[in-house]
Amino acid sequence: MKALTKTDFNFPGQKSVYHGKVRDVYNINGEKLVMVATDRISAFDVVLPEGIPYKGQMLNQIAAKFLDATTDICPNWKLATPDPMVTVGVLCEGFPVEMIVRGYLCGSAWRAYKSGVREICGVKLPDGMRENEKFPEPIITPTTKAEMGLHDEDISKEEILKQGLATPEEYEVLEKYTLALFKRGTEIAAERGLILVDTKYEFGKHNGTIYLMDEIHTPDSSRYFYSEGYQERFEKGEPQKQLSKEFVREWLMENGFQGKEGQKVPEMTPAIVQSISDRYIELFENITGEKFVKEDTSNIAERIEKNVMNFLTE
Repeated sequence: MKALTKTDFNFPGQKSVYHGKVRDVYNINGEKLVMVATDRISAFDVVLPEGIPYKGQMLNQIAAKFLDATTDICPNWKLATPDPMVTVGVLCEGFPVEMIVRGYLCGSAWRAYKSGVREICGVKLPDGMRENEKFPEPIITPTTKAEMGLHDEDISKEEILKQGLATPEEYEVLEKYTLALFKRGTEIAAERGLILVDTKYEFGKHNGTIYLMDEIHTPDSSRYFYSEGYQERFEKGEPQKQLSKEFVREWLMENGFQGKEGQKVPEMTPAIVQSISDRYIELFENITGEKFVKEDTSNIAERIEKNVMNFLTE
């Protein structure tokens, strides 16, 4: 099994390329973006040394499916998916914040809550909550969109407006879209026997209109629990059975890595890489309700280049 961890394409009209943690984004004529979902995997803001076969294909196909399933809620950037690992879309000027929405108290929010924090991003939290407890209503806890290598920081609505990262009118639209998308994602997840726990959305503007950008409802940007047994586990204070990248973080933490200075990423043996790939396939099939069809990986870069070239020169 081969994994695509690096790209270096030169498409017609290419103005620039941005290599993110997981995606490589090619700017075509300042009008379109060709976003390649590589097989790189990151955790604790660190790109891990081994790629995960089929991960890019899975993430790209999940995102495409959910972008198509939410066009009635808000416009999004997607124009086409010329390759299983590629989305081509409208170039938007992104807001420098990520809209994180949480339906349950878990992950970093629970870690903060457990340490005594009762306000996250300007949202007050009631006393006496327990790990994985459902909030009365979903809460929005935005973060700044940090430059490569830096950590995203929590930020409140007030601070976003004060810093001029969005106007009050724009922020109102971001909030409205975020909650509506989360509601739709929650409904789709419920049909699959899943609970959408938390997720993040990114938005940008194109010709004055706000668009949803990037990925949506993938296991890299979202956390899912299995509905079955949720209540029972919650009442007993047991960990939830979840579908997300959290299992990768847990494996790293068990092996003494949390992205802190001086810490070394544990060895990613072929067996570990295979198990992460298998888990991602499980995620894909549970989230979409479809069987995952593995694409030919004998020469991924060549395949992508050919498919994107065909699309751009049509």
